[in-house]
Amino acid sequence: MSESMTKEKPLWLIALTILLPASFACLATSATNVAIPHIAGYFGATTDEANWIITSYMIANACLILMTGWLENIMGRKLFLKVFISIFTIGSLICALAPSLNIMVIGRLIQGVGGGPMTPIAQSVLLGAFPKEKRSIAMSLFGIAVMIFAILGPTFGGFIVDNADWQWIYYVNIPVGIISVAMVHANIKEIENRTKIEHIDFPGMIALVIWLLTMQIVLDKGQQYNWFDCYWICILSAISIISLTFLIVWEIEYRNPIVNLRIFKDKNFLIGTILSASVNVIVFSSIVLLPQFMQNLIGYTAMISGMALAPRMISSFVMVVLINPMMRIFDNRKLIAIGFLLLGLSILIYTNLSLQASFFYIAIPNVLLGVGIIMIFIPVSSLVLGTLPKTELSNGASLHNLCKTVCMAISASVANTLVARHTQMHQFYLVKNLSDFNLIFQQKLAALIHTFSSTMAVSSAHIKANNYIYKSLLAQSKLMAYVDVFAILALIGFIMIPFSAYLKTDND
Repeated sequence: MSESMTKEKPLWLIALTILLPASFACLATSATNVAIPHIAGYFGATTDEANWIITSYMIANACLILMTGWLENIMGRKLFLKVFISIFTIGSLICALAPSLNIMVIGRLIQGVGGGPMTPIAQSVLLGAFPKEKRSIAMSLFGIAVMIFAILGPTFGGFIVDNADWQWIYYVNIPVGIISVAMVHANIKEIENRTKIEHIDFPGMIALVIWLLTMQIVLDKGQQYNWFDCYWICILSAISIISLTFLIVWEIEYRNPIVNLRIFKDKNFLIGTILSASVNVIVFSSIVLLPQFMQNLIGYTAMISGMALAPRMISSFVMVVLINPMMRIFDNRKLIAIGFLLLGLSILIYTNLSLQASFFYIAIPNVLLGVGIIMIFIPVSSLVLGTLPKTELSNGASLHNLCKTVCMAISASVANTLVARHTQMHQFYLVKNLSDFNLIFQQKLAALIHTFSSTMAVSSAHIKANNYIYKSLLAQSKLMAYVDVFAILALIGFIMIPFSAYLKTDND
């Protein structure tokens, strides 16, 4: 197909072509999290062993995110997209047919290699294809593909594992991948004036892989092995820090780096990346913690837990339709500030959770959260790369998305660690109430013994009553820990409000 013909492709067709694989790559990231207990049971593995399914994907995903602009420049946009969509599709097929956990981990690694570049290249293609006056429309479409499909993941995954085999989470990617390759071949044009790469940055690539690999292992296994009380966790942490330091220094000094870190000098890029990373921290920490709370403490199924998060997807979709006229009428910085206010308020509501919380009490704040997400995500996506030259769009999108991915991985690990540690802390204080000198405890214990003794011996009733109270104590301790973490997430949202004022808009 000639270049003149590709120039005539309508914008909606280009957007559909690039966003179709990007949306399913985001869906695969969050849908798998819900299915981990089912996958572990299928392979007869522990949950800790099955978590390598997530770890392997995150490592490969993060490595390729940062290499996106560099590889695209070497291979050309069209070939790059067709190759990596095919890799993602092959990885999905391996995951679906995996006979063992080890093969499943390899499949997820391959899937991560293919899916990693999809988000940054989608953002750079849209910003390059759409004229400046329609950039907000481009980022609205980008928001649907990236943020809404990522939010949809737990609901989609919960529906699959409760109503079909978990393998269908991966089967659905196969026809999408085949269609996407055909659409890319027909609708995406090649990059003009690609920079000729004379030297390959092998030291930068090696440092990047070592840093991400060691960091992800530390984050994934730190809580299990009590963090820095474990010798090999300390060693891997040191290697990770050294590799990151070397990577930063090398990429700044090397003439042909895999990523140009100097673009952090651009104020919009720096502040926009901080704001986007903060949104990812809040949103994805809540995606991790809320299903855990609902399934472990309230007893919801995976599907019901996913349905409780569905309102944020619905409100996000509605806001995607409304955000473009809002961005034309109002200052985008004010929209971002209001978005963070709504984000903080929605999470703050969860600090009043109880073990008797209803489905609607958990679901309704997600409406507010979905509105806040889009009020931040679309304006920030339009502004963060808006002041970069076109030659740096792919590189900027890659670095921007890497920062968001790394912050997401760190926040999920930190959130789980805080829940575990604060559970122990609250348990330490609450257990003091289970004393012979506490009349309320003694009355409650006596009432339980009397109830249980109607169906069993008094000695057995006494043991069961104590076990019942201790189980309640553990549940209350964990509930209070979740409340603490939600309070921290709400505080992050409120702290980010004034940062939006430092962004530069087209009217400045």
